[in-house]
Amino acid sequence: MNEQQHVDFNRIAEAIGYIRRHFRDQPGLEEVAEKVHMSPFHFQRMFTEWAGMSPKKFLQYVSIEHARKLLKDEQVTLSEATHATGLSGTGRLHDLFIHIEGMTPAEYRDGGKNLAISYCFADSPFGRVLIATTSRGVCHLAFSDDEEKALSRLLHMFPKARFLQSADAMQEKALQIFNRDQRNPAEIRLHLKATEFQVKVWEALMRIPEGGLVTYGQVASSIRQPRASRAVGTAVGDNPVAYLIPCHRVIRSTGEFGEYHWGADRKAAMIGWESAHLYTSK
Repeated sequence: MNEQQHVDFNRIAEAIGYIRRHFRDQPGLEEVAEKVHMSPFHFQRMFTEWAGMSPKKFLQYVSIEHARKLLKDEQVTLSEATHATGLSGTGRLHDLFIHIEGMTPAEYRDGGKNLAISYCFADSPFGRVLIATTSRGVCHLAFSDDEEKALSRLLHMFPKARFLQSADAMQEKALQIFNRDQRNPAEIRLHLKATEFQVKVWEALMRIPEGGLVTYGQVASSIRQPRASRAVGTAVGDNPVAYLIPCHRVIRSTGEFGEYHWGADRKAAMIGWESAHLYTSK
């Protein structure tokens, strides 16, 4: 991502943040453009290039009303919630091509002493990302507004691992998730340290189709632990692989998008981007 692209995304994120805070007022093009210090003409053009539709149409998807319409009630199953989106069968389902492989205690107990980890920074529609892989799969994917801090967090996770800054085929396959053309998705493996409960939650998240939204309670019901909403929330927050495990598709029971480890505005941008993608591909 060059400097201009970075500036453009920051303006889009700022615009989305403004829309999220003022969606009840349905702000018009001129109002939002003014908040990001752009002319309405240039803002409309830049936003449409990024999202594939106008800011006005995008607003319809990032508003809380969109979330409310997608959701039924806290007791529906994850399958029913998927059908409630009206998109069953049209979105790319992560569980068709992503598998989780857990690290052994020996691999992790000494801070990753026996692990060789390759990492690189790359571009995405939502800013720079840091992606890391072992010989068995992707072990980390995080948005990196500050590359130095992002790398420091990765090193802290595996303090005794051997690190090499290098791109590899597994990283390239995983990053294809940001490509709108997913007619032939590649198989992606994740190599993660996780408890049995975390794996169940993360697998449930990967069954939420693109454009779908569910609540923490619905995820808990889908793994047959309906009273574990709080624990589900913790597992969602512990997700070490952004977007591949789509924790951004889990929202509050009120219909509010809620917080996100890599920024609430980025979460709203993802939800709107996926909805816009499905809208334009129909």
